[in-house]
Amino acid sequence: MDIKNNILETIGNTPLIKLNKITKHLAATVVAKVDYFNPGNSIKDRMAIKMIEVAEKEGKLKPGGTIIECTSGNTGMGLALAACVKGYKCIFTTTDKQSKEKVDILKAVGAEVIVCPTNVEPEDPRSYYSVARRLAKEIPNSFHCNQYDNLANRLAHYETTGPEIWKQTDGKITHLVCTAGTGGTVTGTAMYLKEKNPNIKIWAIDVYGSLLTKYFRTGEVDMNEVHPYISEGFGEDFVPENYDMSVIDHFEQVTDKDGAIMARRLAKDEGIFCGYSAGSCIQGLMQVAATQPLKKDDLVVCIFHDHGSRYVAKIYNDQWMMERGFMDAKTCKDIINGRTGKQKLVTIEPTRTVSDAVELMRKYDIEHIPVINGSGPVGAISESGLFQKIFSNPDIKNAAIESVMEPAFPIVDINTPIEKLRTLINKDNGAVLSKDELGNYHIVTKYDVIQALGN
Repeated sequence: MDIKNNILETIGNTPLIKLNKITKHLAATVVAKVDYFNPGNSIKDRMAIKMIEVAEKEGKLKPGGTIIECTSGNTGMGLALAACVKGYKCIFTTTDKQSKEKVDILKAVGAEVIVCPTNVEPEDPRSYYSVARRLAKEIPNSFHCNQYDNLANRLAHYETTGPEIWKQTDGKITHLVCTAGTGGTVTGTAMYLKEKNPNIKIWAIDVYGSLLTKYFRTGEVDMNEVHPYISEGFGEDFVPENYDMSVIDHFEQVTDKDGAIMARRLAKDEGIFCGYSAGSCIQGLMQVAATQPLKKDDLVVCIFHDHGSRYVAKIYNDQWMMERGFMDAKTCKDIINGRTGKQKLVTIEPTRTVSDAVELMRKYDIEHIPVINGSGPVGAISESGLFQKIFSNPDIKNAAIESVMEPAFPIVDINTPIEKLRTLINKDNGAVLSKDELGNYHIVTKYDVIQALGN
């Protein structure tokens, strides 16, 4: 029988999966090392268990102790799984830019999570690095893993990830492409592969806002390169000790938008539901391949670090993507789904007064109100129309809506293209209505269309 003694024995030996659509224009064969098959759904399981094993061996982590770490989520998951099996407590610090799913998952496996601000210097007392260091000093019998400078991080990949890739490709790998964060994965894997074949090219993928690329090219730690970015799990505002830049051949930076869009393409085109960094990894490969063409016999291995379930509320959420200008609103439905608020449509009955309509406009800061009775839309009230009528006859404020209402807004299919809306919304008709799958009406105004086209 093949029965594992505990969940930790399932770490590693993740599959290589060929990409068939996204990279079909490249001459080379491109495969993904899909490490979300690890029990914690990320490659960080490998180094998490390694750091604990080394700490135990060196006497730094004792029975009943507390594991402390600053993490973007994935390392914490690996550490938490190990803690469950080995009987340790866990306290993790993370940043407020990480997805809520990551924090919730860590709590689900018994960890305490402290969320710290993102946009502060690493040495700031509020940073998640500093808070973790402080806790390690204050809490008795605790161990701060420090994945950034703990060389057990890269050792894990030297001992597992590199050998697995070499064996799975029969030693025919020619290129390794990997996003760069703590440096453990890209450095440890590269060290092993370069020992086997020094001609293998190692391409590290970075994000704009990180200083790693410039450091690789110049040896200079330039804080002017650092600015906030949305991408998760890679890029750094300092240089971790896990890096050995001599085993890396090229650094390439990718935008937040391009990485997010490519991750969504991987899910739709390849059926690989992966995280933010996987999309950035493939986008980086495309960019480098444009200047350093790949050959027919090349075998490119791209490391996909984690699973897409941790980004459902972010890159896999249309509203989140549209709010950041990462995805264009193309239809009436896109405009509706892209709204930050989910307020129910404000309507008014034809028997209500003009004063009632004015009060609704003031309360909800809106310019257009559909007039609806039991059978559906029968008219409309607009701020501009009321202005003209009230200016001409101030006493009209007590009149019934049905006596002054304008024609009803046109009702359009929810999948109507924006281009069509532009012809329907004009100076005489300030909005359209659309009905969703549940039968609820929504209003789309001239302002909505302008905002969608401007993103």
